[in-house]
Amino acid sequence: MSGIEVRNLTKTYGPLTAVDDLSFTVRPGAITAFLGPNGAGKTTTIRMMIDHVAPTRGSVTIGGRRYRDLPHPTTVVGAVFDAASFHPRHSARDHLRIYAAMGRYPADRVEDLLGLLGLAGAAGRRTGGFSTGMRQRLNLATALLGDPRVLLLDEPSNGLDPEGMAWLRSFLRALADEGRTILVSSHVLSEIQQVADDVVVIRQGRLLAAGPLRELSGTTQAVLVRTPDAAALRPILAGEARRVDATGPQDLRVHGLDPARIADLAAAHGLRVHGLTTEHRSLEEIFLDLTGERTNA
Repeated sequence: MSGIEVRNLTKTYGPLTAVDDLSFTVRPGAITAFLGPNGAGKTTTIRMMIDHVAPTRGSVTIGGRRYRDLPHPTTVVGAVFDAASFHPRHSARDHLRIYAAMGRYPADRVEDLLGLLGLAGAAGRRTGGFSTGMRQRLNLATALLGDPRVLLLDEPSNGLDPEGMAWLRSFLRALADEGRTILVSSHVLSEIQQVADDVVVIRQGRLLAAGPLRELSGTTQAVLVRTPDAAALRPILAGEARRVDATGPQDLRVHGLDPARIADLAAAHGLRVHGLTTEHRSLEEIFLDLTGERTNA
């Protein structure tokens, strides 16, 4: 299994610190969302993972080895960057054939990937006429030529329409379910929330949070209580809860108590409860709490 270990990773450019003592783990079989405001150091970090940028300090290992020490690295790691470019006069098939030859991959891998990425119908077209979404699919096909166990994706949903985004979510989930390690940098939080298992959030090159998404959202959860006895129940819950807000004549939002405890308190005082719903905060809300930044999600 090829997980990623980032340890004390630091990158400075003169007086500027782009990445600052960053440590986190990306586990196999999961999709990890790598989040941060523009300029947070996400792309620099990903480029250090594959030796495109040399770290000032710290290390990155993939399956316990540095990228430079992998005997055939593109069979282990595939990377997609938003700025990837293609020769405008080459067709998609030509492009993949060139990279397949460079990587010594079988020729039939090209046709397999054209079909898998939904590019078979455009395989003979010149890439200069491709839409941004088609270019993103070709980026991903190029990264997958070596059938790598690790994928590093920098803004892979840029330029995709809603159908393309839905396709990408399904595609990445299938890859993760095969046990692959997937790190996805994205600013489209509403999309990445639908597929992410784990989250790493950075700001100004520093780690703010890392862990399973359900745990990060669970730490900020509330319980919505539907009760005709809201006025009587509110002060009772307030005695134990962190906060209780009245959101309607029969509705309370309770922070800091789980549904079972709320039900027990209501029953102990003979008060009625008609509904209990756990409300998890969205990834966008978590992101804003951690970074204090606005997002376009």
